[in-house]
Amino acid sequence: MTLILHLILRLALWLLLAPLLPGIINKVKAWVAGRRGPPVLQLYYDLAKLWKKSVVLSQLASPGFVIGPAVGWVALVGAALLMPLGPAGSALSFRGDVLLLIYLLALARFCTAWAAMETGSAFEGMGAAREVSYAVLAEAAIIAAVLSLIVHTGSVSLITMLAPSPGAGAALLAAGLFTVLLAENCRVPFDDPNTHLELTMIHEAMVLDHSGPPLAVILHGASVKLLLFAVLLVQAVLPIGEMTPPAAAGALAAGVLLVTISVGLVESLLARLAFRRVPLLLTTAFLLCVFALLVAWKGDAT
Repeated sequence: MTLILHLILRLALWLLLAPLLPGIINKVKAWVAGRRGPPVLQLYYDLAKLWKKSVVLSQLASPGFVIGPAVGWVALVGAALLMPLGPAGSALSFRGDVLLLIYLLALARFCTAWAAMETGSAFEGMGAAREVSYAVLAEAAIIAAVLSLIVHTGSVSLITMLAPSPGAGAALLAAGLFTVLLAENCRVPFDDPNTHLELTMIHEAMVLDHSGPPLAVILHGASVKLLLFAVLLVQAVLPIGEMTPPAAAGALAAGVLLVTISVGLVESLLARLAFRRVPLLLTTAFLLCVFALLVAWKGDAT
């Protein structure tokens, strides 16, 4: 009974806090531009409205158009439950859970692209093609970052990998993971979540035909993914496991807030890259994670 209650509380924490991050990002962007901007809780209002709306389906869409976002959301929530939360630990922890985490993230991306292709829309097909093309380099960077943590700790369990300090490669790992965070969550300079130009869209092009509850599921899943990568980045860089429980909880919350504000500042101060330059930046993120892996390997060898 205690385990079930703990799992429910952990799930509620992820589901309720995730929509807060996009609101903070939009507030930071509005502050930099000298505007009032939307409320921090705007995404909560949008999700509530979308759940009350009906679904408009294309005549070409199969059941996969609705099933895809649902399965993708479940995959992201499952990945979130695997992620440790500082002193609270992980709800589902076992040897090799980091491998399941990577596969769940890949499954969520596949389901989003699958649902986009179900409409037979040229724009959504174009967005899906761009998404999976960039994901090849982004996933390589994630795997390199995970390998650096595995080499440093000698473990393939997230709760053990993210406990100690990453050592000398912390700066390299932080830079690489932050770049991957921007790419995986379709933020500037890789994509613009507020764009309305179909020819320049990536993620937004894949959800053009979604409406009502399926669109709410996609938007909420995107916020969960953003929170997941922020928590991963903070715990991969800071020595959370070496702190007292109150200090660790405070450091984790402050770190996630700092990452969120940093995303807003990046979107305010940088322009979106041309498509031909996106692979170069993702390759740079991959190399940063590889260098962090080499530092961890050589550091442990000495």
